[in-house]
Amino acid sequence: MTRTSNDISPAALLIGGNGKTGRRVAQKLRAQGRPVRIGSRTGDPAFDWNVPGTWGPSLEGIDRVYVTYYPDLGFPGAAEQVGAFAEAAVAAGARRLVLLSGRGEPAAQHAEECLKASGADWTVVRASWFNQNFDEDFFLEPVRAGELALPTEDAVEAFVDTDDIAEVVVAALTDDRHTGRTYELSGPRPMSFADVAAELSKATGREIAYVPVSDAEYRGALRAAGLPQEFADLFTQILDGRNAHLVHGVEEVLGRKPKDFADYAREAAATGVWEV
Repeated sequence: MTRTSNDISPAALLIGGNGKTGRRVAQKLRAQGRPVRIGSRTGDPAFDWNVPGTWGPSLEGIDRVYVTYYPDLGFPGAAEQVGAFAEAAVAAGARRLVLLSGRGEPAAQHAEECLKASGADWTVVRASWFNQNFDEDFFLEPVRAGELALPTEDAVEAFVDTDDIAEVVVAALTDDRHTGRTYELSGPRPMSFADVAAELSKATGREIAYVPVSDAEYRGALRAAGLPQEFADLFTQILDGRNAHLVHGVEEVLGRKPKDFADYAREAAATGVWEV
C-alpha cells in the first residue's frame, strides 16, 4: 500500500534539524502533526557525525531520516560517514532516507552513491546555493558591513530558497512517490553576485557593494577568520558555470515556481537582520 502525506508515521530524525533547512523541515512536519527528533550534538539523545556511538540511540523508534552533512558533503571523509550512517539507519529500521546534496558537486554525488548502497528507500535533493546564506550564514556580516568581497568574477548562480527546499524534503519524507528520485532545485533565475548586491541594496535601502577579489585574497580572509579553506573550493561550482542553468525540481515536486531572490531579500530585510 502506498502511503501519502495524510498518513501519520513514526518520528522522523532530522540530522542538522536546527540548521537552515532542518528547522524548516521540522516546522512543516510538526504542522502536519508528525513527530520529529532533532539530530544534533545538543539534541536528546545527542547526535554527532564524528561519534558513531551516538547514531544508534538517535535512530531508536525512527522510520525515516532527513540527512544533512556539515560543513559540506564535498569535504574529505563525508561520503564514507554518510554511507556508514545509512547502513546503520537501515539496520535500525529507518528505511526512508532523504539526502540533501549539492548541484554540480562530484564529491557530493559520491556520498549519494554511498547512501544508496545501503539499500534504503532513498530520495536525493540537490540544491543550489541558498538565499539564506546572506542572512543566516557566512555572508551575513559582509552584507551588514555593506561589502561582498568574493572570488566569483561575473559568474552566475541560481540561488534557491530554503523554504522551497524544506517543502520538497517534506514531500520526499512523507510520500512514497518520491522514492528513488533525484531532484535538482534552483531559484527562478541565474544571478551574479553583482545582481545579488543590487537586490540587497534595494531591499535594505542602503548600498551593498560587490567587490571581486582573487582566490588567494579570499583564502587569506578565510584564514584570518579561522574558517576552513575548503569553503573557497566551493566557488569553483560558480566560476566554471556548471550550475549557471536553471533546473525545475521545485516545480516538479510542488507544482509551483520557486521563490525569487528579490522576494526573499524583501522578507529578510523586514526582519531587521541586516540593520547596522
